[in-house]
Amino acid sequence: MLLNERYIGLMSGTSVDGVDAVVADFSDDKVCTIGHVHAPFAPALRAQLQALMQSGADEIERAGDASVALASAYADAVAQLLAKTNLAAKDIAAIGAHGQTIRHRPERGFTTQLNAPAHLAELTGIAVVADFRSRDVAAGGQGAPLVPAFHAAVFSGDAPRAVVNIGGIANVTLLPAKGSPDSVRGFDTGPGNTLLDAWCERHTGKTFDAGGTWGAAGRVDEKLLAHLLDDEYFRQAAPKSTGRERFNAAWLDAKLLSEARAIAPQDVQATLAALTARTIGDAIKGSGTMACFVCGGGVFNAAILGGLPAELHAQSTAALGVDPMQVEALAFAWLARQCFASAPGNVPAVTGAKGPRVLGAVYPA
Repeated sequence: MLLNERYIGLMSGTSVDGVDAVVADFSDDKVCTIGHVHAPFAPALRAQLQALMQSGADEIERAGDASVALASAYADAVAQLLAKTNLAAKDIAAIGAHGQTIRHRPERGFTTQLNAPAHLAELTGIAVVADFRSRDVAAGGQGAPLVPAFHAAVFSGDAPRAVVNIGGIANVTLLPAKGSPDSVRGFDTGPGNTLLDAWCERHTGKTFDAGGTWGAAGRVDEKLLAHLLDDEYFRQAAPKSTGRERFNAAWLDAKLLSEARAIAPQDVQATLAALTARTIGDAIKGSGTMACFVCGGGVFNAAILGGLPAELHAQSTAALGVDPMQVEALAFAWLARQCFASAPGNVPAVTGAKGPRVLGAVYPA
């Protein structure tokens, strides 16, 4: 057993709302969350990151500036977390820092996460593991999703179950029953909150629809829903992954323009929630799974959860003992531990990689 089994996981996802930081103890191969903080991005940094997700001029300098600012935001989150848990840098084996995805193009052989891990190691005095996705991509994989390996380690049960993360993009992990010869499967199902957040901000000025209440005042437009579902990605076989490069405000605007009719903003919001729920439900359909555990910000959107098939009995991962807002950050703490142990972090059946690979690059303290 490794002497120090405490790892910090940092995650800032496609919702671009801030940093989730957790410190976990993996002693005895169990996951014990010691503490968690969410540190919202400053508006200027959020705007920088969103801009870098679109093509434009001066991207190299803007990316450099934003990466240094991101390292500072990560270091601040770590400082808050250590203060909250009464731990010191010496008590942590490593930080697993995913970085902020600004381009995900596995079909072209690359994925780019904005990050400055050397700066983060310097600012915190803790070793940093970063760049988790590129090795899987180099091995012919999608580099995503990477959380199914963690889901399998922590959430497997006596019967098949699905674990669904609804962040900016939604992904599903299909876990066979413990002891089953079946493989873990998983993939990105499509948009989670990213279109919902963008549409809500455009029409209300709020960065997200808290609880799904604004969209709940609208109704699902079935014709628009069918049009949204008419995208090649939803017909594509796994392994597959996606991001804001594909599902963004421009994609939605093009779909709405081709409708050539006025649709009330809240009806669009209700329909976007239905899109997320339908694509998740379709991904699980036929898997034999009768239980679904949801994490990520989408767990608080009643329209999304209510739109999932009733037979899945969808509920929060809190029912399995893990706070739904901590799962992804915990996954990257776990992946950092896997890297330190020289153990694989990917699931080839999920990503399509040629085989198991140790993921991440280490920046010593």
